[in-house]
Parts: sequence; C-alpha cells; structure tokens
Amino acid sequence: MEINIETISAIALGIGLSASAGFRVFIPLLISSIASHFGILELGENFEWMGSVPALICFGVAAIVEVLAYYIPFVDNLVDSIATPLSVGAGTLLMTSVFPVENEWMKWILGFIVGGGAAATIQSGTAITRLMSSKFTAGTGNPIVSTSEGVAATGISILSLITPIFVGIILIVFIVIILRVVYRKLLKKKKQEL
Repeated sequence: MEINIETISAIALGIGLSASAGFRVFIPLLISSIASHFGILELGENFEWMGSVPALICFGVAAIVEVLAYYIPFVDNLVDSIATPLSVGAGTLLMTSVFPVENEWMKWILGFIVGGGAAATIQSGTAITRLMSSKFTAGTGNPIVSTSEGVAATGISILSLITPIFVGIILIVFIVIILRVVYRKLLKKKKQEL
C-alpha cells in the first residue's frame, strides 16, 4: 500500500464516517449511501451495493426509526445497549468500504480496529452522556442529547465527505479525550474499591 494524500484522505474519511456511527448507527450509512448513489463517494469494488436504491431505502427507514426511538426517555437507554454492537459493525463497514487496500483480510481487520474502534469509543461517550442526563434530569434532558447526537452524526458525516483530513484530525483528538476520561473514571472507581 502506497501512502499518499489520497490514501491519507481515504483513511480520514473512514475515521470520520465510522466515528459518526458512534453518534447514530444509520445516519452515516444513509449519507454514505446517498453520496455513493450520486457519485460523490467512491466506495470499494465490493461495496457498490451500498449506493443501490434498496440500500438507500433500508438505511433511510432504519435512520428514521433510530432517530425517533432516541426521543423516548429511558427507551433511548435501551436503544443504546443495542446500538453499541451495531455501531461497531457500522463503523467497520464504513471504514472498510473506503479503505484503499487490495488485501481483503487486511482491509477488514483494519476496518474493525480503526472503524469499529472509533465508533465504539464515540458510542461509549454518548451512552455515558445519556445515562448522566437520565440520572440528573429524570430523562427530560435526553431529547436535547438526542438532537445533538443526530446533528453531530449528520454534520460529521457530511463534513467527512468534504474535508476528510480536517475532520479525521479533530475526531482523533476527540476520541483520545474520551478515552482519557473513561480511563480516569475507571482508575477512580478502582481506587474507591480498594
């Protein structure tokens, strides 16, 4: 694999789309599908199905159902438990679909590690935010959290198509911050148990 600006851009695009799947699973899939359908996004050879009309319909319906489910207090916490593994799958698929590597095994492994990892990290951060909102506002603040997550998923997905390297850098910094916060919380919890 030759490292050039196109490769770096494709990796950054994959990170942006994958991280967006941590906010909402199906919005980045829908945006990628629309972009592919209209020739804005070039997907890998085995992923051209993502730009088909049936895929557009499926992703569209799934995105609408997902967005609406997040507006029901406490149901949104239940949806988070389902969304976590789905976001890893979506992140892996999105990263793998744009990753410019010929070796299929390498493409999927790196897609899972980078794309699935980015989606899982963002999803963990949003789940913690939603739980805290449920705890401190009795669920009344959750629609605000849901709206901001939907906007983030849409905005980051679209920006990733326009300026992937910039978005990729910002998301890497954001992911590192989330990981540090989670690590500190785990350390604090472990100290309290001792």
